[in-house]
Amino acid sequence: MGFLLRILDRLEEILIAFLIAAATSIIFLAVLHRYLVGVPLLYPLLFPIDMSWAQELCIYMFVWMAKFGAAYGVRTGIHVGVDVVVNMLRPSLRKVTVLFGLLCGALFTSIIGTMGAKFVYGLSQTDQVTPDMELPSWLVYLCIPLGSYLMCFRFLQVAWHYLRHDELPHHDHAYVEGVDAAGPEAAR
Repeated sequence: MGFLLRILDRLEEILIAFLIAAATSIIFLAVLHRYLVGVPLLYPLLFPIDMSWAQELCIYMFVWMAKFGAAYGVRTGIHVGVDVVVNMLRPSLRKVTVLFGLLCGALFTSIIGTMGAKFVYGLSQTDQVTPDMELPSWLVYLCIPLGSYLMCFRFLQVAWHYLRHDELPHHDHAYVEGVDAAGPEAAR
């Protein structure tokens, strides 16, 4: 089971990184094209290239990235939370309150996932397509149930870990992968 979770974790990270890198590259190329097409020497070469799809694709990529990024945020503890009052509670009440919050998150995301799945199914029964790229609309909206169910799973995963080990995931802002926090002086 741990092996499958590691694969899921890595796929989630790769998908998010790919989407942000690809969207950034496409936006860069579209802007570059827009400005270079105004250069008289390049106009005949660049004008026939149609980049009208770039904005629509990037919007879809950022929406998919946000949905899967939210699940990543739950898993790694990087979501913003206001826990001042919760931290002032006695430990037993704090644990119940945190578990209640995590289970509410799981319930909410499962409801959104189910509603999204019904919406996507209904949309798949139509011939609706996106404006510029003419993709089937249901394909674009598939991120709602997939991302929501993944986020629900992450809430349940964090709740289970918290119930067993009494610790929540937290993000260390000082940690950068591949960089020694002690610095070059520590290596001497």
